[in-house]
Amino acid sequence: MCRCYNWSMPKIVDHEQQKIKVAEAAWRVIRRAGIENASVRNVAQEAGISPGSMRHYFSTQAELFSFSMSLVSERVVARVSSLSFDRPIPEVAKDVLRELVPLNEESRPEMEVWLAFVSKSLSEPSLRDHADRVYEELRNTMFFIVRGLVQYGFAPKNLNIEEETERMQVFVDGVALHGVTYPDRMTPARMEKLLDEYIDSLCTKKS
Repeated sequence: MCRCYNWSMPKIVDHEQQKIKVAEAAWRVIRRAGIENASVRNVAQEAGISPGSMRHYFSTQAELFSFSMSLVSERVVARVSSLSFDRPIPEVAKDVLRELVPLNEESRPEMEVWLAFVSKSLSEPSLRDHADRVYEELRNTMFFIVRGLVQYGFAPKNLNIEEETERMQVFVDGVALHGVTYPDRMTPARMEKLLDEYIDSLCTKKS
């Protein structure tokens, strides 16, 4: 007589994917209740795991916040990198800037939690380092945009690239902030219009 055994394969958990799941749970808690309520216990409950299991992924709340903040910037960078750059610079510039403001259901949650993390970074050194890094990366991106507009004859040759880079960063940050805090006034259509008009204002018509 054949004796059969029911061998079950152990469940394999992708460690990185689980960390992302927990980070996204942290985003939801932050958006719903504020970053001050994003405790390890609350985030674990939101993620559907036990507080004890959190130690397998994040040893401290600061580590969780740092990873969750990094996830925001990584996703924005991924979307920007996926854009087609084989076209006129003004078109590329407009699309890049659109990725930096809350235009849709993907970017709005990211922007909301990003602002929460930046605020928290004023008292949390680990977050501050990341916020400063992203600030410089954004500045470099905008510097290349402005320089490209000048080099390829879309913007005036005498445009001060450094000053315009700073102006662009402040302008885009302002649009994003208003988009999060006053969504009824600063609608996606309004944000797109302002960004497009800003890039158009830098460009000169070629004869």
